[in-house]
Amino acid sequence: MTRMTTPSHLLYLHGFRSSPLSAKAQQTATRLLAVNRARCSAGLRPVVWVCPQLPPSPKQAIREALQAVRGIEPESIALVGSSLGGFYATWLARHLGCRAALLNPAVNPARDLRTQIGELSAWHDPSQRFVFTHEHVEELRALQVGDLSRPIPDPWRFLAVIARDDEVLDWRESTARYAGSALRLADRGGHALENYAQDHLDAVLAFLAINPAVA
Repeated sequence: MTRMTTPSHLLYLHGFRSSPLSAKAQQTATRLLAVNRARCSAGLRPVVWVCPQLPPSPKQAIREALQAVRGIEPESIALVGSSLGGFYATWLARHLGCRAALLNPAVNPARDLRTQIGELSAWHDPSQRFVFTHEHVEELRALQVGDLSRPIPDPWRFLAVIARDDEVLDWRESTARYAGSALRLADRGGHALENYAQDHLDAVLAFLAINPAVA
């Protein structure tokens, strides 16, 4: 098996009602900054951090994610997606042909988010409000990769970090969906993966071949 080369860009996709201010996004950015310092000291190129604020429309969110990595070769792109962002990252990994690390990924958001239709506020800034619609649910349905009741195609593209005590998503459904992928099953952490930085972040970056020693 050939050695993976370090990607030039790391695209992080946050979850529903979340933002680039989420704890996991900030922790990943901080760790990548340290990795990039070491890479630069070794004469290696830094990995570009990309973490856009995703709009409520799934169709538009995918469009903006694609625009963020436009013109970059697939092997130079790495993805990290949290919750709904994991669902988006699954579609993008299949579409672009790259790898993705998924953090408590949503499997069937078109089903699960029907209860959220209406006016909502953002987690990190409640003054920011938006409307989630029936049309957005249908946009989610259009982004489903294959049969959601079966394991994901090309499971080798994915690392899934799944907490058994996730209070939002069913960890059994997520585990079955990503069967055959690199799985990290955690007994604790909850949906927020509160132990992400301590217990999982290094494994996420290693899976994506992002570390100071890899050219």
